[in-house]
Amino acid sequence: MNHRDEPVTEFVQGSLSARPCISEMDRRDFLKVLGGGLLVCLTQTSSWAQESGRGFGGHELSKELSAWLHIAADGEVKVFTGKVEVGQNIRTSLAQLVAEELRVPFDAITMVMGDTDLTPWDMGTFGSRTTPTMGPQLRTMAAAARQMLLEIAAQRWHVDPAGLTAAGGKVTDPQNTRSLAYGELSRGEKLVKTVSSEERLTPAPEWKIAGTAVPKAEGRDFVTGKHKYPSDITRPEMMFGAVLRPNGFNAALASLDTSAAEKLPGVKVVRDGDFIGLVAPDAFAAQRALAAIQAKWNVPAQSSNQGLFAYLKNNPENGRDDGPQHVSGSVEPALAGADLKLEEQYSVAYIAHAPLEPRAAVAEWIDGKLTVWTGTQRPFGVRDELMQAFHLSPAQVRVIQPDMGSGYGGKHTGEAAVEAARLAKAAGKPVKVVWTRSEEFTWAYLRPAGLIEIKAGAQHNGTLVAWEHHNYNSGPAAIGTPYSVANQLIQYHAAKSPLRQGSYRGLASTANHFARESHMDGMAHVVSMDPLEFRLKNLTDPRLQAVFQAAAEKFGWGRLKSTPERGFGIAGGLDKGGYVATCAEVEIDAASRRVRIRRIVQAWECGAIVNPDGLRNQLAGAIVQGIGGALFERILFADGRILNPHFAQYRVPRFSDTPQIEVVLIDRKDLPSAGAGETGLVGVAPAVGNAIFAASGIRLRNMPMAPRSGVLGEPDPGFRS
Repeated sequence: MNHRDEPVTEFVQGSLSARPCISEMDRRDFLKVLGGGLLVCLTQTSSWAQESGRGFGGHELSKELSAWLHIAADGEVKVFTGKVEVGQNIRTSLAQLVAEELRVPFDAITMVMGDTDLTPWDMGTFGSRTTPTMGPQLRTMAAAARQMLLEIAAQRWHVDPAGLTAAGGKVTDPQNTRSLAYGELSRGEKLVKTVSSEERLTPAPEWKIAGTAVPKAEGRDFVTGKHKYPSDITRPEMMFGAVLRPNGFNAALASLDTSAAEKLPGVKVVRDGDFIGLVAPDAFAAQRALAAIQAKWNVPAQSSNQGLFAYLKNNPENGRDDGPQHVSGSVEPALAGADLKLEEQYSVAYIAHAPLEPRAAVAEWIDGKLTVWTGTQRPFGVRDELMQAFHLSPAQVRVIQPDMGSGYGGKHTGEAAVEAARLAKAAGKPVKVVWTRSEEFTWAYLRPAGLIEIKAGAQHNGTLVAWEHHNYNSGPAAIGTPYSVANQLIQYHAAKSPLRQGSYRGLASTANHFARESHMDGMAHVVSMDPLEFRLKNLTDPRLQAVFQAAAEKFGWGRLKSTPERGFGIAGGLDKGGYVATCAEVEIDAASRRVRIRRIVQAWECGAIVNPDGLRNQLAGAIVQGIGGALFERILFADGRILNPHFAQYRVPRFSDTPQIEVVLIDRKDLPSAGAGETGLVGVAPAVGNAIFAASGIRLRNMPMAPRSGVLGEPDPGFRS
């Protein structure tokens, strides 16, 4: 397997332009700020590497107990982690795991997350890695703390610690019916111990707090409005910032007149090389002043959606082809000798992350130290960006991430943080920068577009004998087939992307599953087999078999037959330790050709479940988000401009689009817990597409499948010459 991640692209972000990379950058250099102007260089290899857990070396997790956990004299337990809460409810599930191992009530735990001055270094929150990596880390530290408290109590009582018990936040001596609360034992002092990975952890079948549906930590603050998101943060004497953006990618500034803006009350214009911004007393004044700046740009002619997929196929990154990722057997003769064959192309459009809360940051300089409150999935990565931008040491920069309004893989970079810090330094006061919706759509990176070509062959009895899969640009995530095929050729081809692209929830797993599961459905029809029967015939993985069977049973697969008005589809797969199968029921209006998803059933298995309600919410959210990419969402662009940079033109799922959703959870307490943030998306689009085919006989191979507000039949401009 070739473990090269994704293409490298460099962009001048925010102030002037976005342009293709001249040379490949080091994989660890995610962002660099160079020269006098604001030059933000996105290394996409690294951004993809974040999701897979590779690409950011140089740090090891601390083994010192006090770095992770503190027990106050009053018994409050503070737990420290660089992971962040972005809506996935990880604050709750991590606290459950600590409470379980430490033997304290859930309410005794306070999670301190994403604060670079307080928490241990962390690579970031992405790739469904929090549960499988931070879960065991915090469990180990909590188990070590419990053992240490038992030993402290044993020393005070002059007894063998093996005879003591820990429960309910206290250590008890059953022989003498005496007990000491954890706070009495710790006295609020640090628990100093170097912890090995040999601590005995509580097996999942014995869990009492973990594995249960504990309500969301601090949930009331979110529903009452008490919680402060990054865009809500205020500081004394704070001003509001705005940044001048070009009116197209690769633009060159021809002329600039800031005199009108500078005459407005309280406005200060800041120019530092190519960076042009301003500060004002309030957000409205900042936008008014920005509109008063007279700037002319030269924007060169650039590509558009027209012919996009041919462009991606014919323009390899740095003029080279990456070669095969996986080869087994010999595909060409196997295809030639197959009884039945199918060859097709599939595509996925660029789509935006469209978080409810756009990028936001508040920056404050005090005595040479910079503190930034911002919404990011990588607080320590943003700290590095700020250090590089202003030539500061780690001790001079603090990044704090208040629980933010979602990220979906789109907030790995710290553009708003750097902009706010630059403006705050010039203004001599704290400055808040909140990107507008148009800025978020235009200047944030996108989920990559891609072209996928698949050839497959099978015997008359339905046995797959050959599988060839080529992915151009969208990425290698989950590119390997989970089906048993003797002869395989699977390749990822990095391409030059005309738009800035990067991580997105599920990465290319969604694209590769869409193509593969659509093709599997097509092959089932070619060999005249039921789509579920065909998949199970070619599967040997018992975990994937189990989710297919569970979803089909709950859905009632096979009991109803598709009609021209109603169709049923199935799809599934695995990625990052999660196994998923999705069944979809769609309704098609004969007159308008409008498609509506009526029902989705999804079965899921990711090892031992930490919080079943939180997991159901994650999966329901993934299903709804997956509907957007499947049916509506796409970025339209031409001549260096995004043509639909507002929700009025960029269609996301609405309440009216939401089907009946049923989630079936398979709790494998015999297996380690895996993450569940991403893989729930991957079965939605192919299941819906397969259901549309079952009803209409039309195979839709382009995502989105119904971009005109759910109406079928619009061709994808990416295939036009």
